[in-house]
Amino acid sequence: CQRKQWRVGLPATSVVITFHNEARSALLRTVVSVLKKSPPHLIKEIILVDDYSNDPFLCLAEDGALLGKIEKVRVLRNDRREGLMRSRVRGADAAQAKVLTFLDSHCECNERWLEPLLERVAEDRTRVVSPIIDVINMDNFQYVGASADLKGVTAGFDWNLVFKWDYMTPEQRRARQGNPVAPIKTPMIAGGLFVMDKSYFEELGKYDMMMDVWGGENLEISFRVWQCGGSLEIIPCSRVGHVFRKQHPYTFPGGSGTVFARNTRRAAEVWMDEYKNFYYAAVPSARNVPYGKFSVGIPIRCKPFKWYLENVYPELSLNTPRAFCNESHISNMQGTNCLDTLGHFADGVVGVYECHNAGGNQEWALTKDKSVKHMDLCLTVVDRTPGSLIKLQGCRENDSRQKWEQIEGNSKLRHVGSNLCLDSRTAKSGGLSVEVCGPALSQQWKFSLNLQQ
Repeated sequence: CQRKQWRVGLPATSVVITFHNEARSALLRTVVSVLKKSPPHLIKEIILVDDYSNDPFLCLAEDGALLGKIEKVRVLRNDRREGLMRSRVRGADAAQAKVLTFLDSHCECNERWLEPLLERVAEDRTRVVSPIIDVINMDNFQYVGASADLKGVTAGFDWNLVFKWDYMTPEQRRARQGNPVAPIKTPMIAGGLFVMDKSYFEELGKYDMMMDVWGGENLEISFRVWQCGGSLEIIPCSRVGHVFRKQHPYTFPGGSGTVFARNTRRAAEVWMDEYKNFYYAAVPSARNVPYGKFSVGIPIRCKPFKWYLENVYPELSLNTPRAFCNESHISNMQGTNCLDTLGHFADGVVGVYECHNAGGNQEWALTKDKSVKHMDLCLTVVDRTPGSLIKLQGCRENDSRQKWEQIEGNSKLRHVGSNLCLDSRTAKSGGLSVEVCGPALSQQWKFSLNLQQ
């Protein structure tokens, strides 16, 4: 990436950042990194949309005036709480550049992050492009570069309509060996950070303006782009850090769970045709969530969801989603570490790493057929003797080596075939193992979600 020459004459962009009660240190870090890490001629303006912040420790009028004194910064303030989607649309409507860059308010742009994104959009105005997202530790703000293996990962979702990272197929990985930094076609984007042509954003109908606050908008914009003639890409040569919080730092009118369910159901009802029934099978309670009327901003349907599944996301299994439970991270009660793939693939060992609550290598599902699953890989006991290391292997139905059950109040994971328990005592020396079940803290695990409902 450092040796790559980007085309000259790239279009300037308007950077739209929305925020609500964001810590000023985080917001300023975002703004300053945009200005310092971008060629000046490529930043037309930075539009800050204050979504009705009500922080009692800030004089909001004075604060807005101070923010507006920063070079190229404009501040817009909502007179009521509008949420991410409507706030972004307000910022986009005010933008003067031909290209829009949407960023969250707690980011740090890296060196030469912008040029690779603008180049792809300049070549094709229907491309919507996103950077590789690195992690900024929420406790000490340390910048942690994402694994190089992310160059072999795309973004997707499960039938719960929950965002997840997908490993590329072996065929896709082989095809990229000659150019590992080539743009990655992706069915989905994370939603917080992306670049697109302003006129194309308007042609698509912008965001669904009936979605509230936060959640589900990445699904909706991804479906909208793909099904209406565009494409989504992750650009490996562009990297932006992001603070992944353990919980929402502000309140949601109506509660975060209800708002997310409402927005997600709207995306399913509008874009998924008969395949929305897979979502309802996975999340039966969603049928009881009111989702409002459809706004005039939703364009005439372009391609059906069946086309999307066949041409964009054929890797999404059409097996009944009843087989799957919610995804979570699995933390060890011995400390603050979580079950982690450590970036390993098939036949690799698993270990523990400091919990970061960002999914990725720490995202797991305990399925109803008793597999502990990370994407398409399952925890596998190859040798059913105490002290044997656990391996990641491709999930296989009815493979007894991959069957686990929660015992003792869901505090332990016991391998069904050997009656041995998942243990972290050997994590530092080689990886997780199975051991004779006992009271040791190294055998006690906690799921971030209750997976047995």
